[in-house]
Amino acid sequence: MRILRACSSLTFVTVFILIIVLVAPYLTCTQGFEFNPLIQLPRSGLAGTRPRSKRILFVGDFGAKGDGLHNDTMAFQDAWRTACSRSGRIKIEFPSGKTFLVYPVDIGGSCRSKITLRISGTIVAPEDPEVWRGLNPRKWLYFHGVNYLTIEGGGKINGMGQEWWSRSCKINSTNPCRHAPTAITFHKCKNLKVRNLTLLNSQQMHMAFTSCMRVVASHLEVLAPAFSPNTDGIHISATRGVEVKNSLIRTGDDCISIVSNSSLVRIRNISCGPGHGISIGSLGKSRKWEKVLDVMVIGAYLYNTQNGLRIKTWQGGSGFASKITFQNILMENVSHPIIIDQYYCDSKHPCKNQTSAVQVDNISFIHVKGTSATEEAIKFACSDAFPCEDLYLEDVFLVPCFGGRVRSDCWGAHGSTQGLVYPSACFTGFDDFLRQKVGPESYSVFHSI
Repeated sequence: MRILRACSSLTFVTVFILIIVLVAPYLTCTQGFEFNPLIQLPRSGLAGTRPRSKRILFVGDFGAKGDGLHNDTMAFQDAWRTACSRSGRIKIEFPSGKTFLVYPVDIGGSCRSKITLRISGTIVAPEDPEVWRGLNPRKWLYFHGVNYLTIEGGGKINGMGQEWWSRSCKINSTNPCRHAPTAITFHKCKNLKVRNLTLLNSQQMHMAFTSCMRVVASHLEVLAPAFSPNTDGIHISATRGVEVKNSLIRTGDDCISIVSNSSLVRIRNISCGPGHGISIGSLGKSRKWEKVLDVMVIGAYLYNTQNGLRIKTWQGGSGFASKITFQNILMENVSHPIIIDQYYCDSKHPCKNQTSAVQVDNISFIHVKGTSATEEAIKFACSDAFPCEDLYLEDVFLVPCFGGRVRSDCWGAHGSTQGLVYPSACFTGFDDFLRQKVGPESYSVFHSI
């Protein structure tokens, strides 16, 4: 009776469920019945019914095919606009196992959100340069005005640059010299992180940071054939606060180039080659005022490169390259291991001699060792009017790669050394400096006083 009175206060459905729970195990175990309940209680955590997070946007949900044939540019743009309009942290996913064909695209800020672009698959460019007709020929993937952007994912960005290279005047001198796209450009971006990606076969430069602040680029592979023209790996221009680290760069031009008003740059643990080495400049072209200040390259392996550590400026320019340190560098079969060239001239026609120059000073080469593929292992070709000042060599040991000898060549270079330096430094002393400036006859008169 107590049980009946308790049950009478319950609803019919509750009593029915209670009977099922109490009786069903007894029927199944003792009489061999197969119990198939009429009421299926909901189960939590079913993968098929769980809605996708609003914080993760898949480009496929915006119409991307990911087959490498259909144009997925619009899907990318739609996903970006959606992510940019939301607040908080948002991810845009290019999933693995798919290839996304993306045409020249302009991706702009500012955004309400902090966006992470996860590229786990492959993004490819159109192969035909005619796609750029009427568009900016210098851009493919162009990000500008974006703050707190992260790009990562372990995927690939392939510029499909082969047709561009074949049309280059550096491959065929009968072709006109024209601009080609940088694969991925970041312009006026702040607090930017780019990591764990592979960049392949860019049309021209692979990755450029222009007018950016607070950039970290790490764990990158940048790959293109040695013959590919102007395919710089990472280009830094008018940017402050850059760290590039733990990366492999094999291209047809500078592995890393640092130009025009960049400062506070840190390069760490870089493998470079083939290519043209690590370069400051060129600076001062077309009589421009330009500066590069406070650069440290610490830990690099350069092999089979045309140059090793290079500073290059044009005659007629102005400004300065100062407070630059190259340290803990290992070289193998490098044609010009250490070079400062204030007479740089990348032109079909000879460059005119000009008095003004970009000042080069406070430059250090510390713990630089390896093999030189040419006899001229160290070259300091500095301006008569603006000689190189405060050059410093410490623990430098460069030997010939295939026997023979190596040497240092200097003009207008002033500095000091410490420890073993081979080939020996050829810095211009005070007497030599006077002889260059006033001429042998005047120098003789001065010296006899």
